[in-house]
Amino acid sequence: MPSLPTGKEVHDISEAKPKGEGEPRKWARTRYDRNWLPCVAEFFGTALFVFSGCASVIENSPGTGRLQPALAHGMALSISIAITAGISGGHMNPAVTLGVTIAGGLKVIMLVPYWAAQFCGAMVGAGFARAVASSHENFVNSSGGAFDAIRDEDQVGRALVAEIVMTFFLVLSVCLSAVNHQSKTPLAPFCIGLTLCVGILGAGAVSGCCLNPARAFGPAVVANHWAYHWVYWVGPLTAGLLVGILLRTLLGDPRTRLIFRKRGPSP
Repeated sequence: MPSLPTGKEVHDISEAKPKGEGEPRKWARTRYDRNWLPCVAEFFGTALFVFSGCASVIENSPGTGRLQPALAHGMALSISIAITAGISGGHMNPAVTLGVTIAGGLKVIMLVPYWAAQFCGAMVGAGFARAVASSHENFVNSSGGAFDAIRDEDQVGRALVAEIVMTFFLVLSVCLSAVNHQSKTPLAPFCIGLTLCVGILGAGAVSGCCLNPARAFGPAVVANHWAYHWVYWVGPLTAGLLVGILLRTLLGDPRTRLIFRKRGPSP
């Protein structure tokens, strides 16, 4: 009479299954983790950031000036980066994504999906800010959190320069503190949030200091406020392009820059 298989024999039988079994599920999970999960993180992170930013503008208390929006935007960005950095890098900003991509911190194929997630998240965040506004008057008076600092053509030039300069420093802060191997630091969320806070305090009166096409787009859609909206796209994206080029040519680490590049595998 044949004996029953031992535990070892049962284990051997299980190992004898076709090698390819389960591979489709593993492939799908890997593809989700690499391509879809970062976009999901960008969506929710951007929604949190835009909701907090719009709500701080809509409900800005009289007499606080730019301090309340500056702190709200800076802290919301720091939190959003801290909770999503390990998944997507914590961009929440198409200008940042452009700069990081050019600098070599993100695959080019992920640029458009990141942008799509950020713009969709911005619309959702602005929609929630509209839903919790204490009154319709507050929402209308603040243009729904959309940027309305530019009132006439004479301001456009100064506003565009302010958006380029301040976004340049914001994207540079991201690339040096979170992407560049020589200078990255665990304090990156704090550094980036503080850079945004300083930018709003310093240049908020000139352009509103958006520094983020998604932050401008979401509330503009919800409030249907499009006055000089192009400034908040051209300025930040130009700055992101310039930072990416700077990192690739002069300021990046030896393995990613194009000038005096160090040969060998990336760290």
